[in-house]
Amino acid sequence: MSAPAIGGYFELELPPQRPSAFPGALRFQSARAAFFALLQAGRPGRVWMPDYLCDSMLAPLHAAGVTVMPYEVDARFEVSGQVDLQADDWFYAVNYFGVRTREIDALLARVDPARVVLDHCQAFYVPAPACLASIYSPRKFFGVADGGFLVTDLPVPAPQQDDTPVLEHAGHLLMRLAGAPEIGYAAYQRSEQALAALAPRHMSALSERILGSVDLEAARERRKRNFDYLHRRLARFNGCDLDPGSIDGPLCYPLLTGAQGLREALIAQRIYVATYWSDVLQRAPGASAAAALVRELVPLPCDQRYDEDDMARVADACAAYLSAHIHHTGDTP
Repeated sequence: MSAPAIGGYFELELPPQRPSAFPGALRFQSARAAFFALLQAGRPGRVWMPDYLCDSMLAPLHAAGVTVMPYEVDARFEVSGQVDLQADDWFYAVNYFGVRTREIDALLARVDPARVVLDHCQAFYVPAPACLASIYSPRKFFGVADGGFLVTDLPVPAPQQDDTPVLEHAGHLLMRLAGAPEIGYAAYQRSEQALAALAPRHMSALSERILGSVDLEAARERRKRNFDYLHRRLARFNGCDLDPGSIDGPLCYPLLTGAQGLREALIAQRIYVATYWSDVLQRAPGASAAAALVRELVPLPCDQRYDEDDMARVADACAAYLSAHIHHTGDTP
């Protein structure tokens, strides 16, 4: 290897490197690539997958030639359909929005953990329990262009480094930093599309270095504080069964109501909320719980970028709209 360069132009200036998150994990360019590598190593006959899940995590199964066995998820994000695990089956469970850790623990008491793959893509701060595998997606929590962590005892080969694709699709991070989010949205979409490839690559050095500069504990505490504030303000409207005491560092605050138009009303006020996941509507019956979650659940931002003033703006906007559109009882200012 050649000697390190000295002199020349400066790189992106970042704080000193902190201890690594998930030091024993394999690091891929995306969660879906990590899942694909796991499937190639484990060779299951079938995998039971929830109907409330994005297509991107079904693609690895199709590419690996593994049979998908769908099961239904109810409005509480719990298994509601029949599951008949055969000898070479795996069971894929999702910690939705990082708010179902208690339910995941209960699941592992009922199902053989050695056959359970846990999707922690929305639950970065939940430690990997003893099970077949846990998959994480730091991109959903921090400003990095790629990354997917795989925690497993299966002999999965470590991926090779190739940073070129990421360096070509990281511009949205700088655009958002330099200006309004609308400016970089098209670049963000292109970056997401670039991660659709399943061939395993190592997480880029750029993303590893950026993630290593993040104060993970401060981010966790801010997410928890913001989540708790939104829950105090909006629990009276929320159809989600949430236990704040068991929730730590969540992805967002999932708000489930029967009111139509809340998402559009928030976006009109530049409070940007995602839809999880529109592609479910192509697979699930219109009357299913999964389809209802797509239509009615609004994931409110509560991440480390925001403080209580920001959360008050979000809560005020939601409360004003919902007070005018649905019946409610009680209030917590």
